[in-house]
Amino acid sequence: MRKIFISIAIVLSLGVHAQARWNQVYQQYIDQYKDIAIEQMQRHHIPASITLAQGLFESGAGRSELAVKGNNHFGIKCNGWSGRRTYHDDDERNECFRAYDSAFESYEDHSRFLTGSQRYSSLFNLKVTDYKGWARGLKAAGYATNPKYADKLIEIIQLYKLYQYDTAKGYDKFMVEHTKDHAVAGESLHIIKSFNKNYYLITRRGDSFKSLADEVGISYKKLAKYNERDKRDQLEEGEIIWLKKKRTKAPKDYKGRLHYVRNGESMYNIAQKYGIRLKNLYKMNHFTPDHQIKVGEGLRLR
Repeated sequence: MRKIFISIAIVLSLGVHAQARWNQVYQQYIDQYKDIAIEQMQRHHIPASITLAQGLFESGAGRSELAVKGNNHFGIKCNGWSGRRTYHDDDERNECFRAYDSAFESYEDHSRFLTGSQRYSSLFNLKVTDYKGWARGLKAAGYATNPKYADKLIEIIQLYKLYQYDTAKGYDKFMVEHTKDHAVAGESLHIIKSFNKNYYLITRRGDSFKSLADEVGISYKKLAKYNERDKRDQLEEGEIIWLKKKRTKAPKDYKGRLHYVRNGESMYNIAQKYGIRLKNLYKMNHFTPDHQIKVGEGLRLR
């Protein structure tokens, strides 16, 4: 019988309280992996809410030792596994767990683990929106020994409204294509966010166009071009980096609104903030490229 791996991170996050509390780390995990979970649902008929809840609970939102060392987000042990391995004390000392090259591979293997076992076959007769039935069915089939396992999954799904992903609304093919195969083992991916019909991430210390390109699977020359920079430019921590060509103006809800220049801001900073091409920001404000903006000056955004 497969038994769940429960990390210290999970205990700290969910605690011993009867009611789980909203956790920013969990939300970041959801933002990062929801599109992959939805893709798995569309391919394998496993509710995205269930996949996300299991990944959250078993990996401590990606911070457990198994997830960090082996990208194992679901605590699956080595039974029948011929790939890379990692070892950890669980029900017994130094037990063998599957290890992967990326979190996406862990999600893929989790789907194969469920679809390839007769033990879980009855679950696939349930509707993909029946997350309660899936949670209770997983526990009944022996997925975990924790007597509260089903309740914990349901609690997480309801707290973070994960059931919304079971209708596949908000599925974003771009997000899947540019996050699934580019995780470096032992490192966490940047969280990709969307704004102004585009996608962006926030740089961390040590990032470069090349390192970001390796992660998201986009040419570093293209990344630099999208952000109106030279490909050799050094990046500072906290910069906004857009993953597609920027728009000509801000979203519609900025119509009639102005951006008032703050101390230390430049036209380029403001263009990056709203995902606008720099030349268009100059043009819509009737500025020449040598115009020097002043603190308090109001800029049109569309």
